Amino acid sequence: MDMPAPNPALLALKPKLVERLLKVLPRDAVIDDEAETRAYECDALTAYRCPPLVAVLPSTTQEVSDVLRICHDMGVPVVPRGSGTSLAGGALPTADSVILGVARMNDVLETDYANRLIRVQTGRTNLSVTGAVEADGFFYAPDPSSQLACAIAGNIAMNSGGAHCLKYGVTTNNLLGVTLVQMDGTVVEIGGGYMDAGGLDLLGVICGSEGQLGVVTEATLRILPKPEGARPVLIGYDSNEVAGQCVSDIIKAGVLPVAIEFMDRPCIRATEAFAKAGYPDCEALLIIEVEGSEAEIDDQLARIVEIANRHNPVELRESKSADESARIWLGRKSAFGAMGQINDYMCLDGTIPVSQLPYVLRRIGEMSQQYGLGVGNVFHAGDGNMHPLILFDANKLGDLELCEAFGADILKLCVEVGGCLTGEHGVGIEKRDLMIDQFSAIDMDAQMAVKDVFDPKWLLNPAKVFPLETSAARRAAAE
Repeated sequence: MDMPAPNPALLALKPKLVERLLKVLPRDAVIDDEAETRAYECDALTAYRCPPLVAVLPSTTQEVSDVLRICHDMGVPVVPRGSGTSLAGGALPTADSVILGVARMNDVLETDYANRLIRVQTGRTNLSVTGAVEADGFFYAPDPSSQLACAIAGNIAMNSGGAHCLKYGVTTNNLLGVTLVQMDGTVVEIGGGYMDAGGLDLLGVICGSEGQLGVVTEATLRILPKPEGARPVLIGYDSNEVAGQCVSDIIKAGVLPVAIEFMDRPCIRATEAFAKAGYPDCEALLIIEVEGSEAEIDDQLARIVEIANRHNPVELRESKSADESARIWLGRKSAFGAMGQINDYMCLDGTIPVSQLPYVLRRIGEMSQQYGLGVGNVFHAGDGNMHPLILFDANKLGDLELCEAFGADILKLCVEVGGCLTGEHGVGIEKRDLMIDQFSAIDMDAQMAVKDVFDPKWLLNPAKVFPLETSAARRAAAE
């Protein structure tokens, strides 16, 4: 994956840049030692690394504004960073850029239970938002697999989802307002403590913009009362296609579980060895959870079980206790770590119509044979958000490139069947050169025109989202 060569003139500015940054930030918030900047050389897409020129860790919106104003004045690119859990290279720096991390910005600023909202600094982790309100009977719905570590800033940048997004939606459905700092240091408030602000939907533009338009320092989030109860059912099948068809039939029947998760045999075996959750020996596994009152749960599960039985499951296990529910979810929550113990892998993020699940799963299996690389499938099946894990050997010459080619073909397949390149991981550097497979030149120009308005110098999060040559030309034209 190519990255732009560093600008020698910007590298030469480092002493002056550090001098100016130290006037607005404490010494421990400016990281300019070359060895120490290596802590920020990559995110969770670890195949690509590049230490930044400098890293800064502001604590307030005003400090973020001061940093951006300095960088804007000096023409230095800025890469916003949450917790660094991006799987698409969204926080990968360039050698002549400043990493702006929001990890120290983790305060709860306001809770308003009457209006069901919480306002937080965006360095706060996803799970700790629920932690701040759960004692009062509320929760924050989006729940990415990395929720223990990922920051709200990154969730907003990538419009993250999670296992329960089928019922509650992704970040954009739970975001009410943001404080945004533009590249020139201007602070703007968008949205607020209410739904559907009047005028242009700028909140919809910001959520999912991958740090291309500004740095979000504060967020107003929707919180919900905890449901009366929840219960999962575990269903095993002897074929990926049959499991996919079961998911499609459940959705067509109008049943709305809170989550439908899918795992195939490679993932099942890896998670069993790692977590020992007691999963059956089968080709495909579904975890379907419903919630509500006991009567609602019983009714929904009865309908789901009836549909599942039409497809002759090898095992169907309905939870009877909180402990059994936890064990059903244990393997799924451990899947990514478990797979990492047995192999290097690249995690993709294509999204498809649910009706296309059987076909896409079959084609991924065929492509796996063609490329000679294993693939494990674990994903949010209810909304068609695929997460194929392509297994490769990072120490074997050519394997990474082969993995990338396989991944590109999977993502192109997602687009071909009516889906899109990403559901929640974002484009980053991973999918930027595939954007032309989904969007026409007119579409791309419209997206870049929005960036022109928010970031005229094209200094925010360089080399991401848009094909490298195209974004380089846009930036050169702005200089």
